[in-house]
Amino acid sequence: MRISDDKAQEQFKASGISLTTAYYDIDGYKLHYASTGNDSFPTIIFIHGSPGSWNAFETYMRDSSMLSRYRMFSVDRPGFGYSNFGEDKDMQEQTDIIVPWIKSIDNKKPLYLVGHSLGGPMVVKIAGDNPEMCKGIVLLAASLDPDEEPKEIWRGLLYYTPLQYLMPGAFRPSNNEIWSFKSDLDGLKKEVQNIKCDVYVVHGDADTFVPVGNANYARKNMVNAGSITVKILKDAPHFIPWEPWYKDVRETLLKMK
Repeated sequence: MRISDDKAQEQFKASGISLTTAYYDIDGYKLHYASTGNDSFPTIIFIHGSPGSWNAFETYMRDSSMLSRYRMFSVDRPGFGYSNFGEDKDMQEQTDIIVPWIKSIDNKKPLYLVGHSLGGPMVVKIAGDNPEMCKGIVLLAASLDPDEEPKEIWRGLLYYTPLQYLMPGAFRPSNNEIWSFKSDLDGLKKEVQNIKCDVYVVHGDADTFVPVGNANYARKNMVNAGSITVKILKDAPHFIPWEPWYKDVRETLLKMK
């Protein structure tokens, strides 16, 4: 689920777009990310789900209408892509790595965080712990409500036994972080109420991985948000960042205040 920097840069160059890839060193940990766009524009940071990597959002980073308005970054979350692949970390550990990087790229323009699936609670954690950092957050099919989480006891069996090492590729760190994130969601209630920025929620009503009730949870509990806009996509499943729902998500991003 990852692409080499050289190959990614070639693909973007073929579209006439300059792609920058780099690492940010935080206490010896190297966080990998990619970026496009004009440095003088407001910033969007995309945070992928589980498993995944930065290029889950490459279509947005090549989109001319997006490039005309935003400077865009997409990050390999810790344990995925080229950010110490395979070394899974819990939500707090990931936040402690990602937040210093976000501060390092600050251009004093409005900042928006976009999180899909398990990237959603990461966005809420970051924005809730740093309520003055963001102008807005976008939650795409985001896991937020502990009561909506499927039990999936089998993940715990893999997490606590050597069987996890039989899982291929990104599925081991993915299983491990999903298991730990389930308990992390219980502790996220404070951050949910700390959100002060504008909130944009996009969710499919046919999502079987993260039920649409999570969108209602955001609307009900983000009581201190500047504003909250909820868009429910009819018959859409979990994978709304991509076709054929891409334009629906892009419309939300382009309409942000």
